[in-house]
Amino acid sequence: MTVRPKKYLGQHFLKDTAVAEKIVSFLSLPAKNILEIGPGKGILTQFLFRVKNTNVKIIEIDNEAVEHLIKMFTGREESIIHGDFLELKSENIFNGPFSIIGNFPYNISSQILFRVLENKDQVPEVVGMFQREVAERIVSPPGSRTYGILSVLMQAFYDLEIVLTLNEDDFFPPPKVKSAVVRMKRNYANKLKSDEHSFFKVVKTAFNQRRKKLRNALSSLIERDNASKIPYLELRAEALSWQKFDELTSAITRMP
Repeated sequence: MTVRPKKYLGQHFLKDTAVAEKIVSFLSLPAKNILEIGPGKGILTQFLFRVKNTNVKIIEIDNEAVEHLIKMFTGREESIIHGDFLELKSENIFNGPFSIIGNFPYNISSQILFRVLENKDQVPEVVGMFQREVAERIVSPPGSRTYGILSVLMQAFYDLEIVLTLNEDDFFPPPKVKSAVVRMKRNYANKLKSDEHSFFKVVKTAFNQRRKKLRNALSSLIERDNASKIPYLELRAEALSWQKFDELTSAITRMP
C-alpha cells in the first residue's frame, strides 16, 4: 500500500536504501535492544530486522504507516508499536537499556531529545536524523551563536558527532532544509558534581534570557548578597561549557 507523507507529522521519507543501511551501521551493533522512532515506510527497519541477536521494536504514530509496516514485515507484528514515543513510558518498551535510531520528525526532534535525557540511564546510544541546523546546534561548542540548552544538556551526558549530511533530494517529499545524522554515545565518565535537577534548572533559566549576563539572567535564583561568591556571573550563558554550568550550579546551591 502507498503511505502518503503527512505534513502535520513532519514526514519526509528517506529514498536511498544504501544511505539507510549506512545509517543503521552507525549503531554499535549488535545491541541487545533497539527502538526505531518513526519508521514510516520501513526503509531503516528492513536493515534493523536483519541484525542477529537483537530485539528490535519500532514505534509509529501514523495509522497508514502502521498498516503498511504490518504488511511489509509479516510475523513481526509484536515488534510494531502503534503509538506516540513522547507519550510512552520507556519501561513499557524494554525492561533494560535500549539504543534509539530514527529519521526523526523534525517538528518534534527537540522533544525527542528531552525524552532521551529523561531516560539517559536506559539509553546508551542514539543515532538520529535531524534538520542540519538542529544537528549543528546540538554539537556546537561554547561561544557559538547556535549553542543553547540542548547543547549543554546533551553534551553533559553524551559524546556527540555528526556522522552524515544529506541533501533535500534524498527525501520524499524533499524538505526545505538540509539534514544530518548525529550519533550520541552515553559518556558515563562525565559526572555532575551538582544536583541534576538544579543543573537543568540553571541551564534553562540562563538561556531563557541568553542576551543578558548571568548576573541578571539568574537573578531569580541568586540572593544579591551572595552574588560576589558565585563564578561566571559577568558572562553570558553561551560562554559556559557544561562543566562550568556544573560549577556554577554547585556554587548557587551551596548558598544559604
